[in-house]
Amino acid sequence: MKKLFISQPMAGLSEEEVLREREIAIKEAKSVIGDSVEVIDSFITDTPQDCVPLWYLGRSILLLAKADVAYFGRGWKEARGCVIENLCAVQYGIVTIESK
Repeated sequence: MKKLFISQPMAGLSEEEVLREREIAIKEAKSVIGDSVEVIDSFITDTPQDCVPLWYLGRSILLLAKADVAYFGRGWKEARGCVIENLCAVQYGIVTIESK
């Protein structure tokens, strides 16, 4: 079983939209990997009051470190956090999958 990290743009999206995109990501990743996956929960909801975008990125990179595979959802190349997560995954040898 592969551990799957999902990187996706979230700015301006409702929780429902984010979760819907995650379901698509899981299906696509399973199809590409050809194996079952354990999804690393990277949808962060427990944030401090004074949280800034860089805090989310730091937390995401900690989660990415546990992954065997990282899936990059639609629009990831336009989201600075996703771009940085992709760079980290590539530089540290984590297999990457891009959305169809």
